Parts: sequence; structure tokens; C-alpha cells
Amino acid sequence: MSADLVQASNLWPFIAYIAAILVVIAAMLAIPHFLARPTAVRAAGEPFESGVVPAGDIHVRLTIRFYPVAIFFVIFDLEAVFILAWAVAFRETGWLGYIEMSIFIGVLLAALIYLWRIGALDWRTERQKLQDAQLRI
Repeated sequence: MSADLVQASNLWPFIAYIAAILVVIAAMLAIPHFLARPTAVRAAGEPFESGVVPAGDIHVRLTIRFYPVAIFFVIFDLEAVFILAWAVAFRETGWLGYIEMSIFIGVLLAALIYLWRIGALDWRTERQKLQDAQLRI
């Protein structure tokens, strides 16, 4: 047997597998077409599960103030994954792992304090801050 014939004989199971996949996909697309009964549904335009009738446009513009808070949430939530992984391997890491995680948590706390001090976590606008200051006077 030549090398080309051996390669071709090893390739036929893969070709048969791809053909079987295509047949199954075609059957999955064709069977509902033949079995479905075309009926006019009275409640076709009504809400399905929530029961709330949509009002207005679904494309609502959010203010830019929501995005930094969302980004900070994702960042600090991702750090929870690292802390969880450290907690699972706590005994294997020993004191060195404990010191490294303490430094990591310290950096996170420093970042959180920095964000808090610069007002990145504050929801109020400058106008609202001025109004609050005027009310205090």
C-alpha cells in the first residue's frame, strides 16, 4: 500500500462523521417544517412570560456615570476569583502565600480608598453636590 492510500483510508471515518452531522442538521431543520401545524395564534403580539407590556423604545441611553461603577465592579469582582483560588490552596502556599495575599488585598484596599477619595464612586453630579452644600448653609 502506498502512503497516499493509507492516508485516504484513515480519512474516511472523518468524512463519514461530517456527513452524519450534516444529515442530522438537515433532519433537525426539516422535521419541524413538516410536523408543525400552521395556526393563527391570537396572543402572538402579547408579552410571553413577564406579563409587562413594553412601552417606549427599548434603546435607553444611560448616563456616563453608570459605566465607571460597572467597570470598578468587574475589576473588584475579578479579584474575588484570585482570593478564592488562594483560599482553596491556602495550606499549600504557606506563610509566603499569606504574605503575598495580604499585599494583594492591601493594594486592592488602597485602590478602593483612592477611588473613593477622588469621587469616582460618587453618584451625585456637581449640581447635586452644590445643592447639598447650599442646603447645609
